[in-house]
Amino acid sequence: MTDPDIVVLRQKIHGLSAAAYAETLRERLPDYDVALAKTPAEEREYLRTARVATGFSLDADELDAAPNLELFACVYAGTGHLELDSFAERGVAVTNASGVHGPNIAEYALGAILSFARGFDTAWRRKERAEWRSYQATEVHGSRVAVVGLGAIGESIVDRLEPFGVHTIGVRYSPEKGGPTDEVYGFDEIHEALADSDYVVVAAPLTETTAGLIGESALRTMPPHSVLVNVGRGPIVDTDALVSTLQTNGLRGAALDVTDPEPLPREHPLWSFDNVLVTPHNAGHTPKYWARRADIMARNLEHAEETGAFEELENQAV
Repeated sequence: MTDPDIVVLRQKIHGLSAAAYAETLRERLPDYDVALAKTPAEEREYLRTARVATGFSLDADELDAAPNLELFACVYAGTGHLELDSFAERGVAVTNASGVHGPNIAEYALGAILSFARGFDTAWRRKERAEWRSYQATEVHGSRVAVVGLGAIGESIVDRLEPFGVHTIGVRYSPEKGGPTDEVYGFDEIHEALADSDYVVVAAPLTETTAGLIGESALRTMPPHSVLVNVGRGPIVDTDALVSTLQTNGLRGAALDVTDPEPLPREHPLWSFDNVLVTPHNAGHTPKYWARRADIMARNLEHAEETGAFEELENQAV
C-alpha cells in the first residue's frame, strides 16, 4: 500500500460507485495520490497517513487513528450526522457537498410544477387506456410560486423559474438578507408566503424550526388550487395533515420526493391518490454528482495550497 494524499472511503450514492469518485478525483487532481479504500482494513491503513479523507462519515475512534488528517470532505450536502465537535477538537476541517444537487433537484421541482400545470398525470392515465379525450390545463406563466428555503437548491429553483414569468416568494431564516425572489419572508411569516401561492416548493433542511412547518394550519392557508412540492425532507410536512387535506380537496395535488415515514409503506394512503406523485428520494440523482463534488474538492485544495491552511474553504462546516 502507498501513503496517499487523499483516501476515498467505501461508499455508494445514487447508484454511483466509490471507484468512479476516486477516478474523477484523480482526473481533477493529477498532482495528488488518490487511494480508494475497498475494505475496512484498507480504510484504517490509508487513514493512518492521509491528509484528506472523503466519504459519508468518520467517528471519533477513526479520527484518533488518523493523526495526519487535515480535511474531511463529506459527500453529503448536510453534516448533521457527523460529530462535528470531534473534528474541531482534533483540528480537522470539514466541508460538505452543498450545491452539488442544485441543477438536478431544481429540474425535478420545475418538472413537477409543469406536470401539474399541463396535466401530464391525466395524459399518462388516458394514454394507458388509449383514450383520446381532451382535458383542461393551465399555465405556469403568471403564477405565484413560494420557495421555502433559499439555500443552494432553493436559489437554483428560483433561477429556473425566472424565464416562466412567475412571481416568486422566498422563505428563509434571515429574511433581512433578501434573496433572488420577488418577496422574502421569515419562517415565522410562512402564512403570508403561502396564502396566495399557486405552487409551494419545500427545499429547506430539516431543523427544529422547519420540522412540521407545513402542518395542518399551513395547509389550510394554502389555496385549494395550489400544489405542494417537497424536495427538502419528509418531516417538514405533516403527513397526516397532508392526507386529510387531500381527502377533502384542500389542495390540487402534491409531488413528494421525500416522505415521512420513508420509505413510504405500501399500504399508505398517499399511494392511492391520483393527484399525488411519489418518488423514492430520487430528485438528487445525477450522473454528474461525483464530478461536482470533485470540483469543490479541487477548489478547496487549491485554496489550502495558496493560503497554507484549511480555513475559509468552500462549504466549510468546521
